[in-house]
This record gives sequence, structure tokens and C-alpha cells, in this order.
Amino acid sequence: MVSRRDFKRIDKYLYEVPPSYREDMRVPARFYADPELLEGALGDKSLEQLVNTATMPGIVKYALAMPDIHQGYGFPIGGVVATELPDGVISPGGVGYDINCGVRLLATHLEREEVTPYLDDLASALYANCPSGVGKGGNIKLKPGELERLVEEGARWALGRGYATQSDLERTEERGCLEGADASKVSQRAKDRGKSQVGTLGAGNHFIEIDVVAEVFDEVAAERMGLFPGQIAVQIHCGSRGFGHQVCSDYVKRFQKTIHQYGIKLPDRELVCAPLSSPEGQDYLAAMKAAANYAFANRQVLTFHIRRSFEQALAGKVKDHHLYQIYDIAHNMAKVEEHEIDGRRVKVCVHRKGATRAFGPGSPVLPDVYRDIGQPVLVPGSMGTASWVLLGTEGSMAQTFGSTCHGAGRTMSRAKAKKTVWGAELRDELEAEGIHVRAGSMAGLAEEAPAAYKDVDRVVEVVHGAGIASKVARLVPIAVIKG
Repeated sequence: MVSRRDFKRIDKYLYEVPPSYREDMRVPARFYADPELLEGALGDKSLEQLVNTATMPGIVKYALAMPDIHQGYGFPIGGVVATELPDGVISPGGVGYDINCGVRLLATHLEREEVTPYLDDLASALYANCPSGVGKGGNIKLKPGELERLVEEGARWALGRGYATQSDLERTEERGCLEGADASKVSQRAKDRGKSQVGTLGAGNHFIEIDVVAEVFDEVAAERMGLFPGQIAVQIHCGSRGFGHQVCSDYVKRFQKTIHQYGIKLPDRELVCAPLSSPEGQDYLAAMKAAANYAFANRQVLTFHIRRSFEQALAGKVKDHHLYQIYDIAHNMAKVEEHEIDGRRVKVCVHRKGATRAFGPGSPVLPDVYRDIGQPVLVPGSMGTASWVLLGTEGSMAQTFGSTCHGAGRTMSRAKAKKTVWGAELRDELEAEGIHVRAGSMAGLAEEAPAAYKDVDRVVEVVHGAGIASKVARLVPIAVIKG
């Protein structure tokens, strides 16, 4: 286990385990934290997992972890690793089981006072229209062959079916479609699991939330995004459901059978990987992109259901119930990008597992509306706590391959949370605070109790202070929908 004596402080919010710590490390392992968050990271195996990622073939510069770091499968959640092409590796554990788990932020022209009288009806409409829960199926019926088109077209499929607007796509990472997705690289089992789950929320830490913009820290950026104090907004947090989980499972098993062909030795079999240029690496990349596109389409269909819910609950009662999209961003992904490393432009495969892309101003991949200010970054809090809108910065491009935190980060396992927290009591506490709750399971509610997570405000203070994201707005919940 990594201990305090094994790392040194590089800057106010940056610590490093040097390569001399272990002979198999290829690069330093760096992590962002303040003293309290650092203490939490020492309480599980996340820092040991971070050091393990520093052994990955082809890794460049350093292995990184964000302040919301916690123990995951192979890679820590909050981990960022870039491997140089063509021989650097790609690892399913560096993406995670919920491929393209991400966040979408929608906003209205309404203020809190206008919605308050109808909030109970609105929460009920959202719960009724947005299927949630473990294994829950949706009401979108796909025709034969349509799932294959969906996973190769992503949000473009949703646009063709009338579930999206052109503006939605423009304000989605990669315009809601990763090119190169290939349905033929996905197992029939994954397709069977995914065909009934389009437009569903799932369970665990996934949610739909009605929020109020509590504070604005960057007026220029907030105005550009269409955010203002007192405004009603909606967050969606979910991913690729059973489809993505099965893709990850399939390729972990396949890589474990073939890794020996490439002479790769790893300190943890959960880091299983393959050279990106290999047939196995290319197949996983194409399947991962298919799962990512599934998630983009899934959040887009949920957006359609949310807009329908607002119409049902608010039409004729408020001046304007329509929702427009601020941005949609992934936090479980591997992407081929170019970054400047030691003065040269290098093509790398950037793994972001529980970390968010945070490109700075001027990036050509950003929508025109945001290109000069930087990419919006969406950081959901734990249930009942604040969430944040940030911006990518020049600092994130220089320090972290254009990456930053993705949320609060767990401090307590789901099993422990269920033993510690009584779901019905938590619901009553949230309701007493003015937060309307709709949940299918009290046990599921207990798993996601605020006490099971780090302080998201503290996490954001670290990334803001370190210069790898900047504050735009802080949101607080008034209604939570969970499986």
C-alpha cells in the first residue's frame, strides 16, 4: 500500500509518487488533492491502483488521478492515462464497465418560484416517463437491424427518430457520435441486453435531477451557456446500460486470453490490455465506440422523455416550459487525441475513467458557441448535494491531457452504505430539505446517500485551484429521480 512517506508534494494541490518507488513504474504517478481528500485516498487501494497504471506499456508523461479518486476495477476511478500510438495499449479497465457514463445538462427560461407549485407533479411525471431501475426496459421498440444503426450513429439515430434537435447534437461531445463504431465487433449477448434499454436510467448512482442555479462565478461563461441565478435546470447522469457492461466484460475475457501474445506483464490482471494497433485493440476500440454511441442515444431519448414530462406538468401553467441543452459530456472513455508532450505533438490514446474531458479555449473540436471560452465540464454531486458547471482551461491541456474531475467520488462502498443508512429515513430527510424524491428502492436510495461520497465542493476547489478547470456555476437539487 502507498503511504505518506512514498510521495512528495509538487504543488499546493498536486502530489507525486516517483518512478523510483517501484522498479516496474515507467512514469511518475501524480494525483490532485487537498489534505483531507488525500487522507481519504489513503484509506483504500486507489493510490496503489494508480501506481499500477504507471506500468502500462506505452504510457507517456505520468499516470494521473483526479481528487475524486477511489478504488475501481484495475484503474482507480478518477484515473487518466495516455499511451502513445501505435504501440501503446488500450485497456477496458481504463474505461470502465459503464462505457460513456456521462452527464447532460438541460436548462429552462424558468425561475424556481414559477415551478415550485407544480414541482410534485413534475417529479412524478419524470419518474413515470423515464424508466429506471436495475435491468429496467424502456418503451422504445427497435426494428430488426435498428440497434446496429443506433450504436453506429449515436445521437444522429435519435435525430432521425425525432428524439433530438440539431442544437442538441451540436452541444454534445463529438456531436453525439464517435466515428468508427462497429456493431459487428459487439457480441450478440451485448445486443440482447441493450435492445430493450434505450431511453432508460438504470440504477446505482444514475439519476435525473431538477436543479436550481444557486451561484454564478463566471458571468461571461454563464451568459454564453444560457445560465442565470435562480434558474431551473435538469441533469441526466447515466450511460450505456447493460450494453456497455457486456462489451467491457467480453473484451476483458478476450484480452486475458491473448495478452501473453504481446509479452505484456502487469502487476494486476484487472489492467489487462492490448496494443491499440493490434487486432484485439482495434476490435475493442470499435466496440467501445459502439457502446459510447449507445449512451449518447440513451441520454438523448431520456432528454425527449424529460421534455415531454415538462410539457405534461407545466404546459399552460408557466410562460415557457421548453428545455434547451447546455452540454453533454462523457466521463468513462478512451479516445485517440493529439497532445503536446515535451514540446512535440503526439498522438495518444487517452483513458479517462471517472474523469471528464476538459479541453481549453481554442480547441477545434468544441462547438462554435464555446470555442473561445473552453469546454463546459459537468460535475454532478451526490444525491442531495450541489453539482457544478466548470470550464476546461489551458492548464488542463498542459497538465492533464485536457482532463479534470467527474464528480464527488465515493468514500463508502454500496454494501456499507446500505448497512449504515436507512433509505426511508434518508428520503424523509431530503424531503424535509425541500428536495422531492422519487425512487424505486429504499435500499438503492441508501446506497447513494450523501454520506457515502466526498464533498463535491472540496473536489471542485482542488481542480479550480490547480488550474485544471474553472468555476462557472453551482447548482443545488430540488427534485431527484432514481431507480
